[in-house]
Amino acid sequence: MRVMGVDPGLTRCGLGAVEGRPGAPLTLVAVGVVRTGADEELGARLVGIEAGIERWLDDVRPDAVAVERVFSQHNVRTVMGTAQAAGIAVLCAARRGLPVALHTPSEVKAAITGSGTADKKQIGAMVTRLLRLSEMPRPADAADALALAICHVWRGGAQHRLAAALARATRKDTRP
Repeated sequence: MRVMGVDPGLTRCGLGAVEGRPGAPLTLVAVGVVRTGADEELGARLVGIEAGIERWLDDVRPDAVAVERVFSQHNVRTVMGTAQAAGIAVLCAARRGLPVALHTPSEVKAAITGSGTADKKQIGAMVTRLLRLSEMPRPADAADALALAICHVWRGGAQHRLAAALARATRKDTRP
């Protein structure tokens, strides 16, 4: 399964893709960020993020997209920008018919490090180790995007298969 992870943000939107399956070594496909200028108007920034994500989807050709679920922060302005960038990522994937999963930061941290309270350095170190990289992906947004993709390979694939099986079983039970 090839998964593209998106760590949404207006200034830096982290993107990373991995290939693998639960219980097997993972492979790095690509990692990077889409950047927009803080001095640009909001609409132009969102168009820039959309164009960057679309290029990534064309190049990476993922089977699924994992986006960080936006959580409440004290800075409303920051959370709004993050939510807008996340919405663009979901829209781009949905437009192509790709499954989209939202994972919370604590879910990703727990999947990658075993602790839902891990810091950025711990996430980066584990991503580096899991993907057998010579150095930690930079900036942290890129490492976080890879962590999202890894989390989805390990957790999301199984969750999706269970949900699909349950839906099939439910349809069979309700047919006359």
